[in-house]
Amino acid sequence: MKKKTYVPISCSYYDELEALATFKKLVHIQYLDEQGAAQETEDVIKDLFTKEKVEYLLLQSGSRIRLDHLIKVDGKALPHHC
Repeated sequence: MKKKTYVPISCSYYDELEALATFKKLVHIQYLDEQGAAQETEDVIKDLFTKEKVEYLLLQSGSRIRLDHLIKVDGKALPHHC
């Protein structure tokens, strides 16, 4: 399957994700998996990082989610990117 080009998310939403990582709070996350299917999980955001020009959330469980695949985090929907 060909990987979709990464689309940067809103800078203000990125800042909110960083704040959640700092608080080490358990959050509800809705996102699209690599096949485009909606998924949900509850986890703690451990870090945000970039690899090969793609930004990710690293969760305490060890999972990682592309930021442009997020739907909602902690009840707040991902806004349109800038």
